[in-house]
Amino acid sequence: MYIKNNFERTTGLLDEIEGVIQGHRDGHGYVVRDDGQTDIYLPPNEMRAVLHRDRVKARIVRYDRKGRPEGRVVEIIERPVQPIIGRLLHESGVWLVAPEDKRFGQDVLIPKGATGLAKAGQVVVVELTEPPSLYGQPVGRVKEVLGEIDDPGMEIEIAVRKYGVPHEFSDACIGEARSLPDKVRPQDRKHRVDLTDIPLVTIDGEDARDFDDAVYCEPARVGRGKGWRLLVAIADVSSYVETGHAIDVDAYDRATSVYFPRRVIPMLPEKLSNGLCSLNPEVDRLCMVCDMLIGASGEIHAYQFFPAVMYSHARLTYTQVAAILANTRGPEATRRRDLVAHLLNLHDVYRALLKERNARGALDLETVETQIVCDDNGRIEQIVPRVRTDAHRLIEESMLAANVCAAQFIQQSGHPGLYRVHEGPTPEKKEILRNYLKAMGVNASIGEDPSPRDFQKIAEATKERPDAQQIHTMLLRSMQQAIYTPVNSGHFGLAFEAYTHFTSPIRRYPDLLVHRVIKAILANERYELPALPTPGEAHEKLARRLAARVAPPGLRTRKPAPVLSREVQAWEAAGLHCSANERRADEASRDVEAWLKCKYMRDHLGEEYGGVVTAATTFGIFVTLDAMYVEGLVHITELGGEYFKFDEARQELRGERTGIRYAIGTRLRVQVSRVDLDGRKIDFRLVREGDDLAARAMKDKGVAEGERGAAKKPKGTARKPGTRGVKSPLASLKPAAKKAGAKAKARKTRR
Repeated sequence: MYIKNNFERTTGLLDEIEGVIQGHRDGHGYVVRDDGQTDIYLPPNEMRAVLHRDRVKARIVRYDRKGRPEGRVVEIIERPVQPIIGRLLHESGVWLVAPEDKRFGQDVLIPKGATGLAKAGQVVVVELTEPPSLYGQPVGRVKEVLGEIDDPGMEIEIAVRKYGVPHEFSDACIGEARSLPDKVRPQDRKHRVDLTDIPLVTIDGEDARDFDDAVYCEPARVGRGKGWRLLVAIADVSSYVETGHAIDVDAYDRATSVYFPRRVIPMLPEKLSNGLCSLNPEVDRLCMVCDMLIGASGEIHAYQFFPAVMYSHARLTYTQVAAILANTRGPEATRRRDLVAHLLNLHDVYRALLKERNARGALDLETVETQIVCDDNGRIEQIVPRVRTDAHRLIEESMLAANVCAAQFIQQSGHPGLYRVHEGPTPEKKEILRNYLKAMGVNASIGEDPSPRDFQKIAEATKERPDAQQIHTMLLRSMQQAIYTPVNSGHFGLAFEAYTHFTSPIRRYPDLLVHRVIKAILANERYELPALPTPGEAHEKLARRLAARVAPPGLRTRKPAPVLSREVQAWEAAGLHCSANERRADEASRDVEAWLKCKYMRDHLGEEYGGVVTAATTFGIFVTLDAMYVEGLVHITELGGEYFKFDEARQELRGERTGIRYAIGTRLRVQVSRVDLDGRKIDFRLVREGDDLAARAMKDKGVAEGERGAAKKPKGTARKPGTRGVKSPLASLKPAAKKAGAKAKARKTRR
């Protein structure tokens, strides 16, 4: 007994560990530990009495052969108030809601009198009235009816609630917005520089509705040489959104605008975001200006910030500007004859800034970004690549220059503020990258303390190789995500010693805070953050992730954090909140795009496409289609009748018998075999040369008939209430039950 207890103490089996439940669609779950160490696996029977996001105490009961902990829940500390979104079903006389988010592993029973006005098959929001237990399912009532599953925009209504994105402004916020003026008043012009005669213009995408920034450039003497004067004028949101007032509280809660196909959930009420603050053409607007002198080599010799009044002389698009730069005598240039010289000056200063970017060794990895084009009903018409031109790049470089000046201005003043910090790769990612480069025969590598220039050299040295895309993808994946923090440690990817966000205060709260700090410095005052709301779930999740960076996983010893003043701690909390809500917005946007792509691919079941492998894992390979820019999984069971081993160094799957390899960048031909709208997943089947066409056609016919048969089933398809039956309520297509079951079992490895 003594030996056993001593072993348990030394292995941590007696420790009670606090964390948050993270459910998994296959029924098991994990305890994401507060201390940042390895997540604790919970088998399905341990998940019966808890729900996704519950805060618990758990105890490790064993370790698997790879050293991963498995545990059991010993106490439920807190059950957060969280609405559950799902489809209302009436089965065998029982009302229930099957959650859209399958991390909630149980259906919610709805008493007869608690369905409200909802009808069977509709998507609803449920409020829990009884939590789950070991022998009973959760019980709830319908709180809100969202509509039918195929209603236009339903995927967005689900996503904003699923990820907790604030989408309704408070009454106080709306009232305050209504009280604001419709235009710039005479009293607003006091203590501002009048720039209305300067031909500032906005350059944005065709579908842009809010205009944060305007630019102007002219030649200037810089020292004894030639250079340019570059003006970057940014909407002065801080003049209308006062610290701690109702609009400010709602803006902080959102922290960012969220962009979906065909819809935006703005950070500010529309009167501000599209009206009073937006730098719309041919109207006066208040702005904050970064006025820069830039030398011939792209170095910033001097800069100043000041509040101003501007008048946008034109609302230009990237397409229009690219056409003018390509042909200064063409039809577009003829229509904008009075602006052509200014646009050419902007292009000249861009080339100088690009020269300086290359000199400092900033990363410049070109990736393919896509745009979803929808019809009037919100369905995808096509997915097209975004074409980046010099028009895009000259605006990007102008904004980078203004952001750097803002960061330097705040840093030199000693005033606390938020920086946009991007740290270098972690030791684990550096080791993976080194092994990968060695395995791929790349002569260049990275040291223990790599610089952005080292990464850029590798990109340049490999850009002509046939596997360049594969190598550049791995370079990107080795990077960490950027965050907002008052502790400046530079921006690795851009190779800046100090960097912040100043140029988008209409859609990013950190930019609004930066404006307030700059104004305070100019007035020889000190800006104080208001009392901020209690951090939410996204904030806490990111805080744990950042804490885990301090020490490698599995180590209890951790480097002591620097002692921060109370004021800097407040800025740290604001930075965490903004960083976390930025992640939340990205996740919600990706979820909606995945939903739309699944719906889109339902119409292409059985069709064959060429594609390229974009990721390799232990359970299969992900392939992105050439023509559609849609990614799907070729499960490892579809690769052939042999054992495939995952090579982490090469990021590839290799067949042990034939030696066939599937690595990032490998070109394949695949067939769309299955679409799971419920899980936002698309499955492909590998098409090999010499496959029997007749057999393939018969298989396609079987898939299509299976789908038609599933579609004919009534909504009340019988199944045991509360269980996951063959037909999931939000799933669109599940043709091959045995194959799907095998895949689900194989996917227990966390993606």
